[in-house]
Amino acid sequence: MNRTAYTDSPPIDQVGVEERIARLTKRSIKKESKVTALKLALSMVDLTTLDAKDTLGKVKQLCTKAMHPHDALPGVPPVAAVCVYPNFVRIAKNALVGSDVKVAAVATAFPTGMSTRKVKIEETKWAVNEGADEIDMVISRGHFLAGDYNFVFDEIAAVKEACGDAHLKVILETGELSTLDNVRIASDLAMNAGADFIKTSTGKIQPAATLPVTLVMLEAIRDFYYATGKKIGMKPAGGIATAKLALNYLVVLRETLGHEWLNADMFRFGASALANDLLMQIVKEETGVYQSIDYFSKD
Repeated sequence: MNRTAYTDSPPIDQVGVEERIARLTKRSIKKESKVTALKLALSMVDLTTLDAKDTLGKVKQLCTKAMHPHDALPGVPPVAAVCVYPNFVRIAKNALVGSDVKVAAVATAFPTGMSTRKVKIEETKWAVNEGADEIDMVISRGHFLAGDYNFVFDEIAAVKEACGDAHLKVILETGELSTLDNVRIASDLAMNAGADFIKTSTGKIQPAATLPVTLVMLEAIRDFYYATGKKIGMKPAGGIATAKLALNYLVVLRETLGHEWLNADMFRFGASALANDLLMQIVKEETGVYQSIDYFSKD
């Protein structure tokens, strides 16, 4: 861990970022490659339910969908993970037995991060002990925006230690960071503090994930890899609801980080509605016929 590397974060050219996104999103995927890309995107989804009205039954249903998104269509992969609150981790873990689908748990006083470090660490340890394979933590944005970067660094490092063998995804909540320069600094800070993934958003505020923000984070990952040899994953989350938009993200990912990041170990979509649109597009590409959204479960 390097506690000062993030102080060297380069300034971001916002106009340049937006122009690059405009160029990349004009690219199209050839028809013969489109089904492969759609299935790849589906395999990268963290199927998510983070509502106050979540129930045991809803979580179990989500796990069934995660393992079997569309049994009637051969070759459709399971999603990467199910993301739930810590109190549902054990339920999800039991429901996913026999599959490769991971259980991700939001922790550290999600979504605000407004709690003590002691409570955040205890919640993280509890979620891991319940069976979480991955922890999605939120940074303390108030401290970050006040320039107290060392506080944020130390908190991430402490949560990483509490994760044990579980992977840590660090949520920057980019919609609250105001500038792309702040997004880059937060990305560098999180990676140097021990993040296995950096993630855009909680999905609870707007704007959530955007392509310009994601590009800045991917470039930070690229530079960190060149400097350290360590590969960090990326998870845009919130507001990615269509297959077309998901494919745009994959194009940006491919052009920025290359083939080695084009897998669910290195890239995830945090989403709920996205899976159904991907399935609709896969069915259309393989059968020539659209199925109504009514053919797919909401959860």
